[in-house]
Amino acid sequence: MDAQGRGRADDIDPADQWVLNPNTGDYELRLENSAPQSTVPGPRSRRTAGAAAPPRGRTAPGRERKGTPEEAPEPGVPGPRRRRAPESPPPGRRKGRPKKSRGKKILLWTGGTMAFLLVGTSTAGYLYWKHLNDNITSVSDDGAGTGGFSKDRAINVLLVGTDKRTGDGNDGYGDSDSPGHADTTVLLHVSKDRTNATAMSIPRDLITDIPDCPTTQEDGSTKVIPGTLNTRFNESLGQEGRTPSCTMRTVTALTGVKMDHFMIADFNAVKTLTTAVDGVDVCLAKDIDDPDSKLKLSKGEHSIQGEEALAFVRTRHSVGFGGDLSRIEIQQQFLSSLMRKLKSNDTLTSPTKMLKLAEAGTKALTVDSKISSINKLRDLGTELGKFPTKNLSFTTVPVADNPTEKVKATVVLQEAKAKELFALIKDDVSLTAVKQEKKKEKAAEAARLKGSKADPAEVRVRVLNGGAVAGSAQETLNWLQLEEGVTKSENAGNAGATLKKTTVEYAPDQADQARRLADLMGLSGSAMKPGKSVTNSQGLPAITLTLGEDFKGAGVSLTTPSTAPEDVEKSTADKVECAK
Repeated sequence: MDAQGRGRADDIDPADQWVLNPNTGDYELRLENSAPQSTVPGPRSRRTAGAAAPPRGRTAPGRERKGTPEEAPEPGVPGPRRRRAPESPPPGRRKGRPKKSRGKKILLWTGGTMAFLLVGTSTAGYLYWKHLNDNITSVSDDGAGTGGFSKDRAINVLLVGTDKRTGDGNDGYGDSDSPGHADTTVLLHVSKDRTNATAMSIPRDLITDIPDCPTTQEDGSTKVIPGTLNTRFNESLGQEGRTPSCTMRTVTALTGVKMDHFMIADFNAVKTLTTAVDGVDVCLAKDIDDPDSKLKLSKGEHSIQGEEALAFVRTRHSVGFGGDLSRIEIQQQFLSSLMRKLKSNDTLTSPTKMLKLAEAGTKALTVDSKISSINKLRDLGTELGKFPTKNLSFTTVPVADNPTEKVKATVVLQEAKAKELFALIKDDVSLTAVKQEKKKEKAAEAARLKGSKADPAEVRVRVLNGGAVAGSAQETLNWLQLEEGVTKSENAGNAGATLKKTTVEYAPDQADQARRLADLMGLSGSAMKPGKSVTNSQGLPAITLTLGEDFKGAGVSLTTPSTAPEDVEKSTADKVECAK
């Protein structure tokens, strides 16, 4: 009999050996004549002798089957059967299993599916974790990242599809000796409250500056790879020995957004992932026959996987204007469809598919060393999987044709629009409408700015530097006293802690002073923190102004827009769109 008591052991579906533990929300491996395996992922837990749970559908040695009062004879022990008091059903039986709500059950499945969604995998790694750990390839971020994501702040992950031609499944696509480029790059920003996310594509042909990149070598030493000015963005990976950490530095220099992690996928990721979910649905507004990507599909809806899916995301000459920007649009449509497929019941309720996804993802990905285990990837995936598809916005860095070229081959930033979009991501502003709780929070913040404002001469404030450049507190003090008439102000030195945002803390009876200071500084309601009063150097009550990393200089407004401008081009993952 097999582990499920159904027949031959070699007929076992591996997915059937995993049993949901309702008490922990994790899956456990149940094998014949073995104790339950450790909760996945995580270290094995110790059990006392005799605590082993039987496989589903079988009776553990020493326990009766339901309705059978007597125990079967022990092997090799003659004599009458002994009676025992009935015991509670072993783990894995249906009787007595507490029911979970549909919402919590779905969360168990979806918690990991978003982590690698945009590069072609999922975090179903809690199935069969030890084997999957061995699949993961990781490299150092060389200090280019934040050091790791945190549950109490927004998350930024750099997702890169490389056109590297080496490795299993990647041959047959042009130059077999190519070290690869940053061919498809997406900055995935997930909001602090996890209600929404923005996936911003960066064109590979964007002209930008690549900074100097300290890079860890195979022998453990560090080599600084010189930067390059005015070059294609895709040169930030693979070329001159550049690793993903250099692409991270390039994105930060371009956008001002520092990455928490990176994930790199090759051609094979698209093929294996789409095959694992039995195909992804796409729609075409016209017939496509592209000899370069080898995509040949008729107008209408199709389910694609494997080589055909790879051809779809690589095609560009047969869609839009035939350039890389048109290819970005078709890739965003593909990723939206892939996300919907991953979060569909057809996928979420199939352990077999989840196992295939885990295999495909861990084999095809290269990640930074901060998330180089299934445990860490699951934790990240849980955070990234919390927002609904309708609140995932796809957008592209605003660019224009390079005016210096007669034959248009590269693009340059549309400076004003690009800076505005980068600021929205840095300031955690959603490109979509978010749920009602978010709106109520914004309304409460805006209400703090409403009401009377004290005369500047009556504002008593201590200025601290909590992350701004050195000398900012004194600069602000001079500006407040000499130009704005806030004469009851003083420099209180360093805050002792670093803040991302500039804040004003005040007691309830100081709200009018706080509103006046916020008006002068150009601060939004989110910067106002009702709290308690402090005492200044003269022993009098005062409010506290702490300059954060967002401080741009005395007199420069720090107001963050609450919504995205109407002219920001975007699409959302919940809508089906046909490639044109």
